[in-house]
Amino acid sequence: MNPILLRVLACLLWVVLWVGGPSLPAQAGNPADRIAAFPNWLEKPPVDPAEGDLVYPNWLAGSWVMTSTLVEMLAPLAPDVTTPGFEGNQQFLHNPIRTQVRFVPSTALRRGALPIPLLSLPTGGSLVKTAVVSDRAFNGLNLAKAYFGDRIFRVWVDPRDSNRLITKFRDNRKLFSTTIGRAAEQPDATHFVSIEFFQQFFQVPRKPYKNQVEITTEYQLQPDGRVTANQLTAVYLNPPHPKAYLAGDRPVALYRYQLEFEKKTTRL
Repeated sequence: MNPILLRVLACLLWVVLWVGGPSLPAQAGNPADRIAAFPNWLEKPPVDPAEGDLVYPNWLAGSWVMTSTLVEMLAPLAPDVTTPGFEGNQQFLHNPIRTQVRFVPSTALRRGALPIPLLSLPTGGSLVKTAVVSDRAFNGLNLAKAYFGDRIFRVWVDPRDSNRLITKFRDNRKLFSTTIGRAAEQPDATHFVSIEFFQQFFQVPRKPYKNQVEITTEYQLQPDGRVTANQLTAVYLNPPHPKAYLAGDRPVALYRYQLEFEKKTTRL
């Protein structure tokens, strides 16, 4: 399974759990330390079990045009262990991808409809009184189509399991992405750091494929209102992959992205 597709269909930085109450401060480790150690990651991140929803700072509320640029990719265990599609992902290196994303009050997702057009939700005042969360299906669909076009048919949250996002391809293949762990911290008013850990299962007729993906992101609010982010993605092998025992808890692929969010004022 292409690691870029796994990362995209985990919905990147805004793939969060369906609303089940605000998240608590992380107790599983310091996400900032995880970023500082990159790319020397020798094990999986310390995270708490995923419960409820990842709550973002109010300054992320609203609708944005997001630019994602892959700036670095590493295969720490090559040539002994690599991931399918790693070399093919060179085509995305230094190639900016733009799409629309949005962060909304949690109550908007609970009732299944957004209360107002999300051109620019304010970050203060009466309209943002609840936790700010990702519109996960909307963002996931937009980003997947930005990378893979009409190959993507639909993206939705599993109504039977609020931790699981399902992506359906036009050839009827499906990818199930389940959030299993999380850590987050806000060290000051303009920074937010999160770790999310996903179990991925790619359902295909002949040879189903599964692995785990880590997405660690540091967001920063800029003085002009833009938001920038440094995002790190790691891919881990799972049995029955024949080389999972060689990799153990070490990542077999590492990717670093630079992200930029600008408030949406025009159509893409």
